[in-house]
Amino acid sequence: MKVGCFALIEAWQDLEAQLKIIADLGFSCADITDSHSGASLIGMIHANASLSLDENPISVKKLFAKYGLEITTVCAHGNLLDPSTPSRYGTNEMLKAIKMAALISVPYVVTTDGTPDTKWGMNLSFAEKVLVIADKIYEPVKLAGDLGVTLLLEPHGPVTDTIDGLEAVMNKLGNPDSLGINMDTGNSWLGGADVVKMAKTFKDKIKHVHWKDLPKDWEERRGKEFGTGMSPIALGEGIIDIASVYSILKHVTHSTLEVGGKDNLLNSYKYLKSLGAE
Repeated sequence: MKVGCFALIEAWQDLEAQLKIIADLGFSCADITDSHSGASLIGMIHANASLSLDENPISVKKLFAKYGLEITTVCAHGNLLDPSTPSRYGTNEMLKAIKMAALISVPYVVTTDGTPDTKWGMNLSFAEKVLVIADKIYEPVKLAGDLGVTLLLEPHGPVTDTIDGLEAVMNKLGNPDSLGINMDTGNSWLGGADVVKMAKTFKDKIKHVHWKDLPKDWEERRGKEFGTGMSPIALGEGIIDIASVYSILKHVTHSTLEVGGKDNLLNSYKYLKSLGAE
């Protein structure tokens, strides 16, 4: 398994600055971590690492190649449980991300349900949540299959943080080959899942991994929060059984460290190498 890096290392730095840091730290791959559907004023002044999905995909590929980095995924994390609106990241952005990925031979686009912000989304039953998610990713999954890309659901919400929820969404869509899972060790644990059991259950559907560990004092937040952007500690220092998950998923080709702080990042990379990662 190759280990890449979350392309958000330094605040108020553009994507190229992030890629230079990642390469200087010794990584060989990274994902397109953040994106937006059109133009961005902050992006125009090179003050964030968010990529426009309307960007020339070949230019994006060349930018990563400039620093010797392979692109492993395009992240397109949706907010799928709230009502659709042009102001909310969802189906349209996923479709753009899939087209971008296909044009530059990136095999995976990552999305998720997210935590609902509206009363409407919060009050949905489990069955309604599954239907809403399936509806919003139906066309992206179809397009992904037609273009040779796999859309990966990541644990990062009240449905995807559960084994039953992931199974229900995949079954609703007929469990196509173009729909897989991006395992996130921190998010799934925080949402209340048995992380090792989740890895075992979906071993053949997990195509990519986001690595996080979380400290013991986060126990009281478990089952109440869904998703965290960065691990505040290095892998192996927290409460999540990273070693067991790695032993189950070591066949996966690529993974990404989502760890805050350069020392924590490098110590996490060292830890995964001790388990057998590249």
